[in-house]
Amino acid sequence: MAKPRNPQSPPLTKAPTATKPTSPFTRPDIRKTSSKPDRTPNRSEARKPQSQRNEADAARQGRPTPAKPTPRPANISSPVQEFGARITRRASDRLRNGHLWVYATDIESIFTGNEDAPALLPVADNRGLLLGTALYSPASQIALRLVSREAIDQAKWLSLLATRLRAAIARRLPLLNADTDACRLVFSEADNLPGLIIDKYAGIVIVQLLAKGLDRADVREICVQALRQELVTIKDTLTIWERPDPRIRELEGLSAPASTPLFASNPESPAASTLFRLNGLSFHFDVNSGQKTGAFLDQRQNYAAAAAWAKARGTKKALDICTYQGGFALHLAQVCEQVTGVDASRASLEVAERNLEANRSHLKTEVDWLEADAFELLRGWSEAKEPSDFDLIVLDPPAFAKSKRAVEGALRGYKELNLRALHLLKPGGLLITCSCSHHITWTDLESAVASAAIDAHRRVTLLERRGAAQDHPVLLNLPETEYLKCLICAVD
Repeated sequence: MAKPRNPQSPPLTKAPTATKPTSPFTRPDIRKTSSKPDRTPNRSEARKPQSQRNEADAARQGRPTPAKPTPRPANISSPVQEFGARITRRASDRLRNGHLWVYATDIESIFTGNEDAPALLPVADNRGLLLGTALYSPASQIALRLVSREAIDQAKWLSLLATRLRAAIARRLPLLNADTDACRLVFSEADNLPGLIIDKYAGIVIVQLLAKGLDRADVREICVQALRQELVTIKDTLTIWERPDPRIRELEGLSAPASTPLFASNPESPAASTLFRLNGLSFHFDVNSGQKTGAFLDQRQNYAAAAAWAKARGTKKALDICTYQGGFALHLAQVCEQVTGVDASRASLEVAERNLEANRSHLKTEVDWLEADAFELLRGWSEAKEPSDFDLIVLDPPAFAKSKRAVEGALRGYKELNLRALHLLKPGGLLITCSCSHHITWTDLESAVASAAIDAHRRVTLLERRGAAQDHPVLLNLPETEYLKCLICAVD
């Protein structure tokens, strides 16, 4: 039997300890001191919970019974307990494995203090353990984009932003030369800069802010400073424009872009159009037109590879489906005897024609442009009785699968395009087929082509797998950065 403490004994004292630092997700260590009990509880009272013993003491001394606190609902965050976001175990595991995104459906609770939508939020797992700091996008499906594995404030983030920007740009500068003066300078998550895209077209630089947490004047200023410091070779002709993606702008709730450039070395007459070079060929660029930031820089090395394969195999007649502004077609026209480029957009074909004019001295042949729907055109040609004499067909369609739910339908589209192309190709010809959707895996694309080969009764041999150009690196822990896939196949 335990012996009760002597009520007359002096209170025990404890050596002071250092105060532990608190994280944004832990309640401060506040301890209440109370006088020593003036009576020794008997055995039956000792079995009662402390709250019942306190109520009994209060009743004996004529004091009012303290009111019981109302429990806080489990889904409501306390500003003292957890400023920031707590996420599910699934999302926590993904971040710990190197991914940088947290979807809105994986947020268990969130508290933003007195701000409606702060640019940065600390992120913790469902136990309250800090995982890092993220850009916050309240309206987006990707609600959090991790920018640090530590707790940082806006000043520290801007410092990291400047450092990472300079490092990303420095990695691309060796890729630029007299034959290629355009490239992607910053590729979002792949450069540890989630939501930021920066492309260079000769002396014009396009900045895209794709996350709400980046939609700030101080972020724009850091981007301008880094670009001016790193691109010293074009400092006298540099013009920096912000060009948001219309779809992303709506999803993220971003502000409207300014009608003037972020910076212009010639503010009196800022450049809005230019000629840029890829692999020795010239292409027109206009800030106010075109897809993405204006052109498809990610296919640069695949353009060159297509021309190299065509030359090596003595290709005479080539067809470029979804040519856009003539990227593959113009490269193939350097080595082929006849090239046709097809696109459904008249505006794109008008730019392609201007690009053709700019490169006539470098081309072996003319290019015929055809405005048509790719599916309808290929279906009509493949069902015609006349035999086709195409030695090479390029399929470079837009993204068919912009979400996981669209994958099944997209694969039917890829199979249909490849099936029609296989019907048109001569034996011994080349099929270059691409997908620019990260939801379509390598296995998906190869399976679609294999299925099309079975239906077309053709033997298809994979010669080469290719991805995006070097300035679009792949982050292995974030599969979404490997979006572009290109298969070069021999068809018998």
